[in-house]
Amino acid sequence: MRFVSCNLCGSDKSRELYPATLPDSHQVKAGSAFNCTSPDYGRHYRIVQCEQCRLVYANPRGAATDVLQAYELVEDPLYLQERQGREITFRKHLEPLHRIAGQPNGRRLLDVGAYVGVFVEVAREAGWAAEGIEPSAWAARHAQQHGLAVRQGTLASGGWPDESFEVIAMWDVIEHFDDPLCELRHAFRLLRPGGVIVIHTIDIGSLTAKVMGERWPFLMEMHITFFTRATLRAMLEKVGFEYARDHTQGRYLRLGYLAGRVSAAFGPLLGRPVEWLVGKLNLAEWPVPINTLDLFTAYARKPV
Repeated sequence: MRFVSCNLCGSDKSRELYPATLPDSHQVKAGSAFNCTSPDYGRHYRIVQCEQCRLVYANPRGAATDVLQAYELVEDPLYLQERQGREITFRKHLEPLHRIAGQPNGRRLLDVGAYVGVFVEVAREAGWAAEGIEPSAWAARHAQQHGLAVRQGTLASGGWPDESFEVIAMWDVIEHFDDPLCELRHAFRLLRPGGVIVIHTIDIGSLTAKVMGERWPFLMEMHITFFTRATLRAMLEKVGFEYARDHTQGRYLRLGYLAGRVSAAFGPLLGRPVEWLVGKLNLAEWPVPINTLDLFTAYARKPV
């Protein structure tokens, strides 16, 4: 376990929001805790808030090298069952992105944390020259086997020259970075002048997060930095981006998967009856829109 300073302003002064639910002896290791479909809600490091800039982050936490290794070893077959809902979600996400970044027309787009390449495929079908970067060897290999340009690695190791892309997307990934400020600087370097970064992440400043408190499901080991709209904007502007806008944005989930998430987040007393009912009515494969108002998408532009 190691102590860190605030990633946004560098201050060491913070106050505790939520005590750790992981034991002091906890060691980072590969497993379901780092899967996109992880059910390990409520298991997290100590969560603090910077007294200077109000960024919320896990402190202390595991070593960055151990976390990256855990992501490199991720295997998540359950994710593949959710493809339909994720395809619908990403098609919906593209609509506002096109209004800000313009139509694709073969321009280059990079998906950071591409996993098995669902967004890369959806963006390619929409007309983007889309590719991705993903630390999980299993996920990157799955994408490559389906003809998608997804490299295994990170932004630092990807090997692209500066100003390679018109759009860089980070869907549900920035909260996992040990050093999000550094990752945004890599993104800034890789974007062409006038290029757009789009970031979808959890919102710890939302009413949902505030009302649920320590029972907010997104308090998990794999989540390191918890942004509000204000702190994400501050970090983007610190890097040099011009903030464009943000909005609440939900997602589509298969009803059977959603019922399983209810069990994981709130326990079997509530979840099992929901799972039974969904199965009884043969609704498990139905994709349904979900918006709990604690997810948002932000857009920013690299100055010309």
